[in-house]
Amino acid sequence: MYHVSVLLNESIDSLAVTPGSVYVDVTFGGGGHSKLILEKLSGKGHLYAFDQDADAMQNVDQAVFETASNFTFVHSNFRFMTRQLRAEGVRLGSVQGILADLGVSSHQLDSAERGFSYRFDAALDMRMDAREGMTAADVLNQYTALELQRVFGELGEVRNSKTLAEAIVRLREGQLFRKTGELVDACETYFMGDRMRYRSQVFQALRMEVNDELGALEDFLHAAYEMLAPGGRLAVITFHSLEDRMVKNFLKTGNTQGEMKKDFYGNIDRPWDVITKKAIEPGAAEVKQNVRSRSSKLRVGSKKAVSC
Repeated sequence: MYHVSVLLNESIDSLAVTPGSVYVDVTFGGGGHSKLILEKLSGKGHLYAFDQDADAMQNVDQAVFETASNFTFVHSNFRFMTRQLRAEGVRLGSVQGILADLGVSSHQLDSAERGFSYRFDAALDMRMDAREGMTAADVLNQYTALELQRVFGELGEVRNSKTLAEAIVRLREGQLFRKTGELVDACETYFMGDRMRYRSQVFQALRMEVNDELGALEDFLHAAYEMLAPGGRLAVITFHSLEDRMVKNFLKTGNTQGEMKKDFYGNIDRPWDVITKKAIEPGAAEVKQNVRSRSSKLRVGSKKAVSC
């Protein structure tokens, strides 16, 4: 199985799909969300699906997407959504719904050669798009101890991030990091708390840094506002507290910092109607079926019409 779609029905229902409109799934993955959107479009309108992983379309039900005349796959990072959609002829402010599932696909985690998981000894790569950017090995071998501390502490919430960062710098003086097994060995020496959780936090932090996931999310959120029509909906599924905070702030204030902006008369600018006052989380049955869904949260907003 390529990927189990998280909060599938909840997220698609929140988009309130109407046949004849334009929708965007910016994290195609295994195609689960896209497939359901296409079903609800009933051959009308159009769905654009983004994925920066070149393997994405090779591991889905090809017949569903190849035969859909109202489906377009875009091989790109979702941070470039505005540019890519405009190249496809989609006008600003014309999209009715946009969905993002920020989880790493099961296929990527289970593919040993990608280096995403501590369960396999492989090259320390972790790039979602193998065409460009620094690898996890580059980060471990080139960042200063202070930079590594930030990565492990902020992105991985590693409790002893300073200790681990300083250890990495010492260890690489003897031999540069090349393989995931070498990083696992370092974790074995310095882990705090649960061993598996510690490894997961360290690997997650490196993956997020390598792919600039928080920066890409911020770019995407602003692009989503540009592309959505008034009344159009944005649905985002997060798996990390920093991501969730960014999305929550953006829907509340229009910026990821959560800064309230006021006009000349002191009125607070609220560019979104928040559909989910409280994030939607998976039920016990879904978590039992797919343990990777346990930390997921869905937030939904509707773009307000600009008042004159």
